[in-house]
Amino acid sequence: MTLTIPLVLLLAVIAGLLLRFRAVGAGAAVVVALFGFYLASTGAADTVNQLVVAVTGALADIGR
Repeated sequence: MTLTIPLVLLLAVIAGLLLRFRAVGAGAAVVVALFGFYLASTGAADTVNQLVVAVTGALADIGR
């Protein structure tokens, strides 16, 4: 059985934990979220998406 977790959910949990344990401040978290939001609307979005797909594919192959 394969369990899949959406990457956005995983990143939201990590960001929440970083905020909870005060590893980053709320201002820094907002800046990073806005950066990601605006990055998604640029030409770099395809490159970032391909990189994430390659890394997650490599991680999946390691687990086999």
